[in-house]
Amino acid sequence: MEIKILGSGCKNCVNLAKNTEEALKTLGMKATITKVTDMQEIAAYGIMRTPGLVIDEKVVSYGKVAKPNEIITMLKQ
Repeated sequence: MEIKILGSGCKNCVNLAKNTEEALKTLGMKATITKVTDMQEIAAYGIMRTPGLVIDEKVVSYGKVAKPNEIITMLKQ
């Protein structure tokens, strides 16, 4: 599984990464987490508000910091 955190590295992006790691730990799952900070690459995903969360190249959340329990639901789909 590949997960990408889209954003400039702001506080919200850091919190989203932390929540994602917590969700993965809760589920006992392993994934590669990549932080994408290049604005052109972020725009290529079609989002205009960060932070964004991409799971296996599918945008599942953007413009907010998803909570661990929300991310767990996204990971199970």
